Order: sequence, then structure tokens, then C-alpha cells
Amino acid sequence: MGAAADWARATEQVKRQALALGFDKVGIASAADPPDLTSLRAWLAAGMAADMAWMADPRRMDPERVLPGVQSLVCVALNYYTPTCHSRDPAKGKISRYAWGRDYHRVLGRRLKQLHLWMQAQFPDYRGRFYVDTGPVAEKPWAMQAGLGWIGKNGLLLTREYGSWVFLGVILTTLPLIPDRPHTAHCGTCSRCLEACPTQAIVSPGVVDSRRCIAYHTLESHAEQIPAEIAQNLHNWVAGCDICQEVCPWNQRFARPSRIPDFQPYPWNVAPDLQELARIGDEEFDRRFPASALRRLKAHRLRRNAQAALSGHSGSTAHSNDLEAHTPVPHPEALRAADANG
Repeated sequence: MGAAADWARATEQVKRQALALGFDKVGIASAADPPDLTSLRAWLAAGMAADMAWMADPRRMDPERVLPGVQSLVCVALNYYTPTCHSRDPAKGKISRYAWGRDYHRVLGRRLKQLHLWMQAQFPDYRGRFYVDTGPVAEKPWAMQAGLGWIGKNGLLLTREYGSWVFLGVILTTLPLIPDRPHTAHCGTCSRCLEACPTQAIVSPGVVDSRRCIAYHTLESHAEQIPAEIAQNLHNWVAGCDICQEVCPWNQRFARPSRIPDFQPYPWNVAPDLQELARIGDEEFDRRFPASALRRLKAHRLRRNAQAALSGHSGSTAHSNDLEAHTPVPHPEALRAADANG
């Protein structure tokens, strides 16, 4: 295989197979036309990655250092949205939607491995490596380069069809597939995510300072205690935070329920009791989160987060009212689900 027409057909075959495996979006980027990573380098230089040293891995800047001879990146997205609202009960904790169901690394990784093996069997010269959120690849800039969506002002990839409620995966390959056109940005003058963030972590459009981000402090930080200025603004978030996504007009207009049963919420994940989480032990943690992306959090950090949320209750009311004022009307299915979850 060598003619451009042959590779055009091969590219379409890869895309059809990705969709057949259940991915919601697929696009191709050329390794010879990388995204502009100037802003990522500036973000790292400013210390906004906090102690996430893996973000500074130099391989993330150059896929050739990950797979010598790489020519293309196959970028995929999988919708994980489920139309259930977070509880407004002050006694209940909040867990980010991404962790409500089965661990997405398993769900997405299984499909990505199937695509990798299919390409291996289909193309004799194929060499490739695949990653789901854990490899040395800057997934969001490459996904934008592959035409899946654009990086919004909240720093997340936004798609026209599903908003930002998508998981990303990537296959690096030596095959010269035909690239898609990079996506353009469509946030316009909207600033809802910047205004809604209770810790002002979004310091400028598209720039999130991890040191001020609730998701970082509840998921990535290994500190013994959450800083007081963050704890006072947790608003019951104990694992991640969805505020900057839930106020986004693209998410409110275009979020649609996922077709993947594995992403349906475990009933105890949507509105867990804060007092129970504040004293959860290893055995109970294992029972409640057997196949969850929160396994990496461990019981002691979940206890830390719940205790911080309880300690910060007194300062949260005013901003909660402001947040509700900025939040567009949810999907009707989400409103119905809210009644069932307190």
C-alpha cells in the first residue's frame, strides 16, 4: 500500500471500525503537523501543574519519543454523560460524573485495544501504541488537532455533539493515515465557567491553575490536609468537581445520555453520605468502589476529602446561590432524576 488513494481508503476503514467498536467520535492527526503546545509549556513553567510531575514528561511534547517513526495519531472520544443530578442535600457528598460508573480506563481501554489489534491484523506494516489518559501524550491538544473538538475556557475538550462529557483515547501509529482538519474554537464571549469556579482556579480562558482547583486537591494531591481556602469552597465535592462543566452552555444544550451501560452510576456514588465517607475504612471502601476510577484515591484520601467538606460548610452558602444563578436549565431527564436523588 502506497498510493494516497489507498491510504484514504485505509483511513476510512479505521474510522468505521472505531465507530463499530462503540466510540462516539474518531479523528486523525498527522504527527508532522503537531498542535501548538506553547500554552502548555507556559502552564508548566508557571507551576500550575502543582506536584503532577508526570505532566512535564518531555515525551508529552513529542510523539516521536514515544513511538519512533510515528506518522499518525488516531484520536477517539467516548460519551459518558448520564442524566442524573447531584444532590443538593447538604448532608450528601458529590462525586464527579466521570467516576459514577465503572472505571473508564477499563471501558475505553478494552475498546482501544480491540481497535489496535484490528489495525495490527489489517495492515502488515502497522506498529502502534495506545493510551487512555495514562500515557505520555497530550491528549486534548491532539484531539483538537484531529478535529474532535476544541479546548474550552475550562481547559477541557468540548465537542459539538456531546459537550465536554467525553473520555479520550489515542493510538500512535506508523501508518500514514489521512489527517482531519483541526477543530476551531466556539466558546465565543461566554465566561460562565470562569465566573462559576468557587476557587477562581480558571485564571484566564483555557488556563486552570491546579493549585486552586478542587479536582486537583480531591483527586491528585497526596497532602495530609486540604488547604483551608480550598476546603471552605468545596461545596461537598469529595472526588473531583463538575462545576465548570455543568454551567457550560454546550453541555446544557448538547449533552446526551451515554449508550454505554458501564457508565451508569453505581447507586451509592451519586449522593454518598458525608459523615459515612468521613470515617470510611479500607474494607468498606473496597466494597463500595470495586471497579471504580476512584480506586486510586484510597480510603484515607476519601476520608480526608469528606472531613474537609464538612469543615467548610459554613462558608459555602453565598457562592452556591451564585452558582445556581449561572447554571442553565438542565436537561428534562436530569430534572426528573434530581427528584429521585434528593
